[in-house]
Amino acid sequence: MQGRDAELRRIELMLDDALRGESGALLLHGEAGIGKTALLDHAAARAQGLRVLRVEGIESEMELGFSGLHQLFLPVLQVLDRLPAPQAQALRSVFGLVDAPVRDRLTVALAALSVLAEAAADMPLLCLVDDVQWLDQPSVDVLAFAARRLRAEGVAMLFAARGDSPGGTARALPRLHVTGIDRTAAAALLPGLAPPVAERIIDQAHGNPLALRELSAALTPAQRSGQLGPLALPEAPSALPSRLQEALAERIHRLPEATRRILAVAAADDTGDLAAVLAAARTGGSVDDLAPAERAGLLAVSGAGLRFRHPLVRFAAYRGAPLAERIAAHRALAETLDGAGHAHRRAWHLAAAATGPDERVAAELERVAEWAGSRQAMASASAAYERAAQLTADPALRARRLIGAAQRASEAGQDERCGALADQVPQPLQDPGMAADFARVRAVVELGFGSPARAARILAEGADATAAERPDKLPVLLTDAVHAAFATGDAALIAQIAARAPALPVLAVPSHTFADTAATRREDGDAAADGDATADGVSAAPAASAVPTVSAVPAVPAVPAASAASAASAASAVSNARQPLAELVAACDRTEVSLMDRLMTGHYCHLLADHATAHRVASAAVAHCRDRGVGGWLPTTLHLLAQVELALGRRDDARSHAIEALRLADYYDLHHRVAHLRALLAVLAAARGEEDRARELADRALEYTRPRGVGRGTSDALWALGLLDLGSGQGQRALDRLAAARDAAGHPLMARHLLPDLVEAAVRAGRPERAQAPAEALAACADALRQPAIGAQSRRCRALIGPDTRAEEHYLAALDLHPADDGFERARTELLYGEWLRRQRRKLDARDRLRAALERFDRVGARPWVRRARTELRAAGGHHDPALAADSPIARLSPQEREVVRLAATGATNREIATQLLLSPRTVGHHLYRAFPKLGIGSRTQLADLLGG
Repeated sequence: MQGRDAELRRIELMLDDALRGESGALLLHGEAGIGKTALLDHAAARAQGLRVLRVEGIESEMELGFSGLHQLFLPVLQVLDRLPAPQAQALRSVFGLVDAPVRDRLTVALAALSVLAEAAADMPLLCLVDDVQWLDQPSVDVLAFAARRLRAEGVAMLFAARGDSPGGTARALPRLHVTGIDRTAAAALLPGLAPPVAERIIDQAHGNPLALRELSAALTPAQRSGQLGPLALPEAPSALPSRLQEALAERIHRLPEATRRILAVAAADDTGDLAAVLAAARTGGSVDDLAPAERAGLLAVSGAGLRFRHPLVRFAAYRGAPLAERIAAHRALAETLDGAGHAHRRAWHLAAAATGPDERVAAELERVAEWAGSRQAMASASAAYERAAQLTADPALRARRLIGAAQRASEAGQDERCGALADQVPQPLQDPGMAADFARVRAVVELGFGSPARAARILAEGADATAAERPDKLPVLLTDAVHAAFATGDAALIAQIAARAPALPVLAVPSHTFADTAATRREDGDAAADGDATADGVSAAPAASAVPTVSAVPAVPAVPAASAASAASAASAVSNARQPLAELVAACDRTEVSLMDRLMTGHYCHLLADHATAHRVASAAVAHCRDRGVGGWLPTTLHLLAQVELALGRRDDARSHAIEALRLADYYDLHHRVAHLRALLAVLAAARGEEDRARELADRALEYTRPRGVGRGTSDALWALGLLDLGSGQGQRALDRLAAARDAAGHPLMARHLLPDLVEAAVRAGRPERAQAPAEALAACADALRQPAIGAQSRRCRALIGPDTRAEEHYLAALDLHPADDGFERARTELLYGEWLRRQRRKLDARDRLRAALERFDRVGARPWVRRARTELRAAGGHHDPALAADSPIARLSPQEREVVRLAATGATNREIATQLLLSPRTVGHHLYRAFPKLGIGSRTQLADLLGG
């Protein structure tokens, strides 16, 4: 380990931490041969008191889903019996120990986290994961997930990957760039060379230890002694590892022919199983033929198997063999792999041996893809479908397999690859069902990289193309289209999509609610003029051809800011939507609808301000995802639930669910949902006065939403920034932000939650004329929706903009209408009422209202509003004793401790909390151990009373 002092100190600190019960992870990355594997070997040698688990990625095994995880966990599989039943079942299934599908990959990830925690409970663990770039993607995802969530289990995880800038899931791990060693350390690795020769080798190797060894080993005795004058190496340094490959190829070329043949078989094999290699090489080599490779230091052979000394040696042995020998090696290996347990490896060896279309092999690969997909190894399933397509001669069958590959790539979070696969699908598609599936693939790509409006239109066009021959595809295509369109804030687009099948219950509500928007757009002169296209660019008649590519979809014109008149018109349509919505809610209660239908029902209830029903529907959708392991949709349902809880004033619950959803969305690579959740969390942070966090979240959300036309996400992010300004008294800036947020929301009903803030900002900015239209729009919504909370906000706004003679009447009416559990909104009304009373010189009355507002703001943690209320109270001649504030004890905790404590107070066990927060049970216990002293309690039985108080 010459020249590696800094790296060794970092590793040894991790080992010491693991022995003390702390966990940590580190990704070592650098060029091939730089010493990453040697550092892992050193860690294994120094791991006294730790159990060592090790796996190394093998290039030929990259597409075998969870093969790396299985290899790593083989020594500790007995702990599966300690896991919750769903987690144990999931791991047994992905390892092929039982024949059962896996509903969701998150369950597998949580199971892996639990295995590490349980195994470490017996003895601290050191996990070594080498050649991450060649490990199968499902295993990488799961291990990176676990590494990021281990805290207090006593697990050290060391990863090694090739490259200066690792990508993929591993990018989120703490990393250490391993670079070349200095000349002094390099010279120590070159004993016995003449000084000029050693200097030349050092120049050529650029500090790469493997290059130093291999370049020196490739020298002839005469060259080593320096007797040949100019060294037989290139004058100009060549790039590594190509120069290494040349040196390794030369060393392999010196081996006997029989040894080279058996090395080719060993390199084509992905198991390291000596018996399998010998069986496959029975006509071309024997165990005796491995001895020269052992003596040359290229291969290590034991009773347990064989192992190449470095991945570059394997690569050189494989690439150095003629094509015919490589094909023969794969065929021979496939013949040795019989039985269902080896079907996956057999199929991939046959695929490697194929030199042209082969339907038999393609069919085997398709079965492999279906099996991998049922185990949530979506990246592996996608690769199998893609290779099957490459071996398929029939264009229609090839298209179907490519679409399958693209769908699985999307489900694996590989949106860019999904798009590349979709581009390979032969056009036009004659089969309507296939065209519908292709539309959904295209929409996924567009939603991930482009515009939700274009994604919605792709789905709508797909529905048009398949309506006549495959009406069974319409519900899912159009419901997905409406769901995507909702993200845009474009009510006209929503209406145009819903009008395609207004008899479908899930489309009847937006069909009625937004029926007037397309006409309004045309009257305003904003209709598109693209031939036969409608105002939103979606053809009203069924398309005559297959789904268009993304580039062929016309853009949506901007939606103008809604006027009070259009608000009244839109609100009047609500009555027509009530009956179909009631039918949808009833169907949800009877669980007779799909998850997407349930999700949209919750959105509609939220849109029409029936928040109690929305909460019931959203909670059921979340429970459905949890109970059935539908983790990919869990962030979306949690987002809806958090939105509804915010509207109900349950801000702590909203924040908790939004944080959980963000964790999940990040895990599933749902960038669109991540942006929405950041915007929502920015709103919650703004209300609490967490200015830096609110601005960071809002800015990051806007980076995604603005260029892609995600109107609702943009609106929420701007709302957060406007709330910050409003809370700090920056009236004009708040007005500008909130007006932009209203415009981005695009429709009065979708902007309804912004209207009270917009009215207050206009008044505070000294621009009462700009408060009139939003106040009228809010009044129209209140009249149509008939919900007390909306009525309270409307009366408060009427008090702000109306004559003083009626202000008190409106304030008192608003206080009567405010729901009891919405402390924040009630406090805002009391604050404004108290300010008005002070201006009327009724200071005693003002103090009562301002003191009540201050205490409510303090209870919900709304610090900017606390400051405003305290300032007003002082101006009214009152004071407030901070010692009497209803400050929640939970505020003393870190965010992670707060979430753990909140769940523990409900009676949830450590294991249940761990599952919800994506932690290990031991980490949950660690957080509780740290939280109890801060709260002044000794056990979890005291939590409910403490937090309830």
